[in-house]
Amino acid sequence: MFKHIVIATDGSPASEHAAQLAVGLARAHGAKLTAVYVVDPYPYLGVGEINPMGFQSYMSAAQAQASQAHAYVETLCKQGDHPVALEVRLVEEVGAASGIVQTAEALGADLIVLGSHGRSGIARLMLGSVSTKVVAESKVPVLVTR
Repeated sequence: MFKHIVIATDGSPASEHAAQLAVGLARAHGAKLTAVYVVDPYPYLGVGEINPMGFQSYMSAAQAQASQAHAYVETLCKQGDHPVALEVRLVEEVGAASGIVQTAEALGADLIVLGSHGRSGIARLMLGSVSTKVVAESKVPVLVTR
């Protein structure tokens, strides 16, 4: 049924749980898996222009976190008798939800899997919800795990 699954990962426990599910689905369906890590835009544009080291440090930290998140998914893909084909993507200069949706649509994916941190009430309103935005924006089916 599924031929190409996109897993949104940020290295959090919620995304690691989603990765386990996505790898299992990919293995069961013989699907390709793409792990997407989205680097949020640099939040201190004025400071970064004055101090380029701030931007460079931010990007270095983001790339290190992406490498760890991708390595976790890669380890899951290699386990078992049937390895899962994995591609990794690092998306920059867009918000997380838009980066996930745009990548999935550009790749022709037929499912997006992502974790929800399960925030509710004021925390959800204040922080927003990447999973809610992905569900709202995506033309590709979305599976949200918790």
